[in-house]
Amino acid sequence: MSLTICNVHFTQQPERVVWLSSSLAKLLKLGGRKSVNVKLGKDNVYAALRTINRKGHHLYMSAGLRSSVRVPKPGFVYVNNEDEGEIQLGPLIGVLTDSMDGSSSAPFGVRTGFIRQLLQLGQKQAYMFAFTPRDINWQQETVHGWFYLPGGKWQRRIVPLPDVVYNRLPSRKAENGMALVSLREKFVRKRIPFFNWSFFNKSDVYELLENDPEALKHLPESVPNPSPERIRQMLEQHHFIYFKPTGGSLGAGIYRLTYHPSKGYFVRYRRNGSNVLLRFTTFAGLMKLLRARHGSRLNQYVAQQGIRLVELDSCPIDFRFHMHKDGKNRWVVAGVGAKKAGRGSVTTHIKNGGSLMTPEQALGRAFGDRADSVLNEAKSVAIKLSEAIERNYSHTLGELGLDIGIDRDGNVWMFEANAKPGRSIFKHPALKEQGRASLQYILDHCLYLSKFRKGEGA
Repeated sequence: MSLTICNVHFTQQPERVVWLSSSLAKLLKLGGRKSVNVKLGKDNVYAALRTINRKGHHLYMSAGLRSSVRVPKPGFVYVNNEDEGEIQLGPLIGVLTDSMDGSSSAPFGVRTGFIRQLLQLGQKQAYMFAFTPRDINWQQETVHGWFYLPGGKWQRRIVPLPDVVYNRLPSRKAENGMALVSLREKFVRKRIPFFNWSFFNKSDVYELLENDPEALKHLPESVPNPSPERIRQMLEQHHFIYFKPTGGSLGAGIYRLTYHPSKGYFVRYRRNGSNVLLRFTTFAGLMKLLRARHGSRLNQYVAQQGIRLVELDSCPIDFRFHMHKDGKNRWVVAGVGAKKAGRGSVTTHIKNGGSLMTPEQALGRAFGDRADSVLNEAKSVAIKLSEAIERNYSHTLGELGLDIGIDRDGNVWMFEANAKPGRSIFKHPALKEQGRASLQYILDHCLYLSKFRKGEGA
């Protein structure tokens, strides 16, 4: 297999013809051939082959060929000849998302900025586009995708089904609907890699890892749909627990429950933008509050062992580890953000009064000279946990957000894993470079999954 970057040009000839510069034809072992099979995604068209005397790796595509193979735009892209007498352009990478408030200048609403950054990064290596479920025509096996052009404009192009799909659908509710379940399965049946299958519920990851000894030692006890008696037992054993909705995000609906033998039961939660602290003399009083607030929805909650985390200014700190699969299919730590809880807050979420800092800042104050070794150990554990989740999960993963805690002895704990993590940690000025690295890992892993891997055979 030969793989290299070439510069694709368009010509106006009506015939189906492709011209290759002499050096490119030689690299692709096509010297002397009169025709070639040209591929893009699932499109596959025979064309006459000619060579031209020009330095560098150039490919000229006639209008007649382009109308059949639907190459979306000129410019730099990979060319691959895995099979003799065939050249494949690409990869064709689709970013699956959605937006109900899009416009021609921001087709994906508030998500447009992130998608634009990703598509810009891929412009000289791939045909990268964004699309919604409504843009797919399964009968014709095409997608009406959005491309971001170098001049700063969005333009729609009809292209074949992609070589790989990066799933960034934003709605947890919509993703569980039958239409989107069917959509994902159709990509799999067509053997199109589809990574980041769906959101996790909080209990999903614990069920995945319940028989994985490597991971279990880093997981606090977690009980889905606990009975009142089980909640009481956990409080007596651990003294405080977190009570979380299984499908929640951004800290919504979380309670911190605490038991003091001499003082009774305490509950912290957030209500109408403010932190609330209540005390109950009896466990029955505590459960009465929870039932009054949630009723039958309590069966959608998880009780999780509380961990005494390192603190700054008497406020606990946890960490978001943004994990990626790289271009060699290995898990790597793309970025780490430290989140300090707001005074009296149940969680470290920024919207609940938390603050964001670098892990070096947080651990330096908490551990002094040991900070570097504690962070390196946490990174090593995060990679092992990502590997454990992947080997116990039945779908393709390429990205994870791990919520990690470090206790006062330096032990590492994982509280949650998110299959489609947010990117708020990269808003910190000191983490912007890590944010760019995260985008590069996404592109590199798409190249890996589509078999357009940098450096192979070139």
